[in-house]
Amino acid sequence: MQNNWKIGSLFGIPLFLDPLWFVILGLATLNFGVAYQIWGSLIGWSAGLIMALLLFVSVLLHELGHSLVAISQGIKVNSITLFLFGGIAAIEEESKTPGKAFQVAIAGPGVSIILFLLLDIIANISPNLSAVKMMTGDLARINLVLALFNLIPGLPLDGGQVLKAALWKITGDRFQAVHWAAKAGQFLGYGAIAFGFVIDFLTQELITGLWIVMLGWFAVRNANSYDRMTTLQETLLKLTAADTMTRNFRVVDGNQTLREFADLYLLENHHSQVYFAAADGRYQGLVNINDLKIIERSQWEHQNLTTIVHPLNEIPTVKESTNLAAVINKIEQKNLPQVTVLSPADAVAGIIDRGDIIAILAKNLGLPINKEEIKQIKEEGSFPPGLKLGIVAKSLQNSQEKQS
Repeated sequence: MQNNWKIGSLFGIPLFLDPLWFVILGLATLNFGVAYQIWGSLIGWSAGLIMALLLFVSVLLHELGHSLVAISQGIKVNSITLFLFGGIAAIEEESKTPGKAFQVAIAGPGVSIILFLLLDIIANISPNLSAVKMMTGDLARINLVLALFNLIPGLPLDGGQVLKAALWKITGDRFQAVHWAAKAGQFLGYGAIAFGFVIDFLTQELITGLWIVMLGWFAVRNANSYDRMTTLQETLLKLTAADTMTRNFRVVDGNQTLREFADLYLLENHHSQVYFAAADGRYQGLVNINDLKIIERSQWEHQNLTTIVHPLNEIPTVKESTNLAAVINKIEQKNLPQVTVLSPADAVAGIIDRGDIIAILAKNLGLPINKEEIKQIKEEGSFPPGLKLGIVAKSLQNSQEKQS
């Protein structure tokens, strides 16, 4: 469920606020407000709120840097969200080369560095002891810290994206690069958690230590997410239709009448079944049970099954060698209950539905999904929402098309 609040859009990119954003807004206002009490209570707290808002304007501009470079590469940016730990741009797919991935990654820190330089110039030319000098100086330093912090070389930080691009360039393997950059992020995140507890123990600065622990936890959590997502992407490209398909279908005689077919198969089966008709030693096509319902029963005695089949070249099919990402795309784009898998000789080799896809992924990725859950997926005809398979498969297909 989407709990974020939409507050507008910039350059066609929807902007969202996570409800927890107000927590950090309050803490930032408190921090700056206390520092600015030299100007009096009203002005001090007002300046504190303005600075807190400008802090998030800086974060928003940082994320816009990433987003606009991605858009310039033809990549869709789904949203920018401000949340407890800053901001995140939801970029739909990977850049097609390491160089372009580096450009997207470095754009955010680059914007923050430019803001630091501009604000520092304003602070230096402003009158001494003025509110403008103090506020712009503080905001300049914040942008410098924002840039340097984000350049720490571990995912999910921008420095991790830079590291990934470098490793991708060196190894030629994007997936391996992400795994290594994610492991760097995990190492740094666990280090931050340990450092936060040390600060709590040695200095009694509980708030500072707790905040560092939370940042470390966020880094570990998101680095793990990058690692799992990359493993899923690799698996979707490695597995093929032949690996996934089942033979849960029946081949029936296409020369029999509709009445014979109904009596032999439909009356004995109370569950959904896929039928293919064959005649003269060849597959004729798919039998859609719903087609029988629109034919007068008086005609069932006279019409053969071949008169209602859907030829194989007119139904959704994939080859045995088709990767699983492409299979998912075909199923999701047309909202199909299943696709037919054809052998190199264009004979029916198997069928694939969403339950079959989840079953093979559960086997290869160790997902805790049992047979009853797979049966339910088959019946409902939808993937578990947490896996976001449709989005992942679409992103992979778009990336492959751009790289080809």
